Amino acid sequence: MSRRRDDVQDYLNSPEKQGWLYKRTLLIVVMSQIFGGAGLAAGVTVGALLAQDMLGTDSFAGIPAALLTLGSAGAALIVGRLSQQFGRRTGLAAGFLAGGIGAIGVVMAAVDRNIFLLFVSLLVYGAGTATNLQARYAGTDLAKPNQRATAVSIAMVSTTFGAVAGPNLVDVMGQFAMSIGVPALAGPFILGAAAFTLAGLVLLLFLCPDPFVVAKAIAHQQKMAQSAQDANAGSRSVNNRGIIVGAAVMILTQIVMVAIMTMTPIHMKHHGHGLSEIGLVIGVHIGAMYLPSLLTGVLVDKIGRTVMSYTSGVILLAAGVLAALAPADSMLLLVTALALLGLGWNFGLISGTALIVDATHPATRAKTQGTIDVLIALAGASGGALSGMVVAQASYATLSLAGGFLAVLLIPVVIWSRSKSKVAQSESASL
Repeated sequence: MSRRRDDVQDYLNSPEKQGWLYKRTLLIVVMSQIFGGAGLAAGVTVGALLAQDMLGTDSFAGIPAALLTLGSAGAALIVGRLSQQFGRRTGLAAGFLAGGIGAIGVVMAAVDRNIFLLFVSLLVYGAGTATNLQARYAGTDLAKPNQRATAVSIAMVSTTFGAVAGPNLVDVMGQFAMSIGVPALAGPFILGAAAFTLAGLVLLLFLCPDPFVVAKAIAHQQKMAQSAQDANAGSRSVNNRGIIVGAAVMILTQIVMVAIMTMTPIHMKHHGHGLSEIGLVIGVHIGAMYLPSLLTGVLVDKIGRTVMSYTSGVILLAAGVLAALAPADSMLLLVTALALLGLGWNFGLISGTALIVDATHPATRAKTQGTIDVLIALAGASGGALSGMVVAQASYATLSLAGGFLAVLLIPVVIWSRSKSKVAQSESASL
């Protein structure tokens, strides 16, 4: 413990060392996210198809996505609390390793045709998904305010390598699974188990000194150096309105993205598309979720969180309309619609994340981030669970249109925030 304190102390008064640790942290997060992305993609691509095969009905095909995101909600809370108490290294490593255990459980459930074990394992598997998302915060701990969105984007873009490869390995992993006596649809979860476990080990072994522990120590030192009046001002640095708007942006984009993405493989399968074509569409979609991140982060830092939030809503609307109107046999239009869906989610997540980091203080930041990711996961669970029911009772087109128009609610939410901020500023000026 004393050695750890010495390690942290080395960084408190050295901006050069802080800058070095910031860059090193980003490198380690990138390494873990490459593996984490592959694990994330496995459940997204075939989770609904596996449940459909085991249950024999489409009505509950959205349940895997719901369970996965529900599990990620609980995991987000736990990972956030662990990170707040012990640092990112402990919280993120625990989350990824739990996700690996969940993936193994899914494979076992598929072999035994055990629905109960499948559902429980998907809940645990959700820990990997939640951790993959929360890892984006690790890069921001030592980032300057004008670097935060870019730091998030670097973490996210690295996910692309694994996330795009995962869906395109569906056939390969399916063949491998059958060669060892495992159902083909469980094959991607074998990949997921290995990928999440490796991501957790990378963080556990190399994320030291912990960037969040250092960031908290720096914030504490700065507070102690201030006068009592300045310290009180610092305690009011939490911006509740910024937290509300950042959370709303991410929640709405998550609902829309999960709902449409979950039912796209089912929609395609019903219209004669094979696993390789489904893997291509989902691979492009996941690529669009993460690959534009470097550019998105720069745009969010340069032109602002507000503009990018507006843009997210407009792009998601376009994605929903195109998915609804696209002929089921048109791969080009389906790929374009799902690419737009991923891009809109990307814009919303990075702008919303930057808003949250801007609005919080290190003393409570990780816990707040974990709580918000719980709400995001619950929103995704709702979108996933309802998507199958909507398609069963109406159609895929209805679901897509409803999702697109729901995304437009981002715009009035951000406008409300800006109008409230202007009122508060004018009242403050009058005083």
